[in-house]
Amino acid sequence: LQIPKFRDVQTLPRAAHWEDRLLTECFLMTPPAESTLPAPVLVVEDEPLIRERLQQVLAHLGYAADALLFAASLAEARACLAATPVALALVDLGLPDGSGIDLIAELRAADPALGILVISAWSTEDGILAALRAGATGYVLKERDDLEVTLSIRSVLRGGAPIDPFIARRLLAELQPPSPADAPAAPAQRETSCQAHPLPRDAQLPATAAAAQEQAASMASTRAIDSS
Repeated sequence: LQIPKFRDVQTLPRAAHWEDRLLTECFLMTPPAESTLPAPVLVVEDEPLIRERLQQVLAHLGYAADALLFAASLAEARACLAATPVALALVDLGLPDGSGIDLIAELRAADPALGILVISAWSTEDGILAALRAGATGYVLKERDDLEVTLSIRSVLRGGAPIDPFIARRLLAELQPPSPADAPAAPAQRETSCQAHPLPRDAQLPATAAAAQEQAASMASTRAIDSS
């Protein structure tokens, strides 16, 4: 048995064993019947090489060329949507005339059941969460190889919500509560000067004025006796 060469694989497979990768590859070699694929598909991507790559991935899944709509900007995407409703959308976030998050929100408002997969480069945690809150069904990094992108698209077609493992780990780390070691320590109680340094017994002040006069008279009497 020879291990087949995987198409356009640029990174090491995530599968723990090559047998799992082989089974996945064989599974993908049999695309679903064309009649079962939701169409048309809107691909919003401004990089020509990425558009060509996604076209090949979608063709491998069974999509005909006339079932694909390509847009390189928000304006082109909105023009496509005004002419034809879509059944699936693959959206890049960084577009020449704005953010794909705005388009995702518009797509979700128009069709609450639409599958929307973000295929984009790494963004900030806030940007990723904003895309998911706007209505994205899933998020995969465009740096992933064709097999992983294909699996993410298939997951969306089947009602799944694929999240890139790297993004999932980062988001989970952000949601973790702080450890007890990171909690601020309680301020130590300050001792009063009286508690820390009590006055000696013979240095305490008299409590009343009468006692003060009596003590002064006693001291004067003592001095007089000593001088005599």
